[in-house]
Amino acid sequence: MSSILLAILIGAAFGATLDRIGATNPSLIGRMLNLTNLHLMKTILLAIGTGSVLMFGGQMLGLVDVGHMSVKTAYIGVFIGGLMLGLGWAVSGYCPGTGVCALASGRRDAAFFIAGGLLGAAAYMLSYPWWKASGLLDKIGGGKVTLGAVPSSGYEGLTGLPGDVLGLVLGAGFIAIAFALPERLIPGSGAAQPAE
Repeated sequence: MSSILLAILIGAAFGATLDRIGATNPSLIGRMLNLTNLHLMKTILLAIGTGSVLMFGGQMLGLVDVGHMSVKTAYIGVFIGGLMLGLGWAVSGYCPGTGVCALASGRRDAAFFIAGGLLGAAAYMLSYPWWKASGLLDKIGGGKVTLGAVPSSGYEGLTGLPGDVLGLVLGAGFIAIAFALPERLIPGSGAAQPAE
């Protein structure tokens, strides 16, 4: 029971943070994607970079158990799904997490986004045997692989580089990019619109 309460608390804090930085505002996401307001992109890069540095640095110091690391299997369907998610994000201004947070913050349009996502998931579930037979769900690149091998994780690396070091370098690179990016790359209105 305490783990459920902790999950609710962490989820609520994460949702409040998403709302605070503007990730629940589809017009701000649109301006990020058309490069006229990079505030949200800078925040995302900083969060990914910080998380990577803390996780891989913690693993190197023995503070984070490598056994908690989970790597998803690589297959062609993942890349197709990623393209579909990106297209849906660009069109709607929401990704699954920000859509739920937007609904919780009072945006009525997010309810249609969530309903569409649930219908899409149901369609995938019903058509799963066809997708499985198509070969799009067959493992590629050895299945569960990482860019660099992380000691004691059981995952093979695609490069000869140590995964912990690679994770630290990539994380530091994301942080550096977050600070180096200007507020906009293309001139335009960068003002955020209030939530509905």
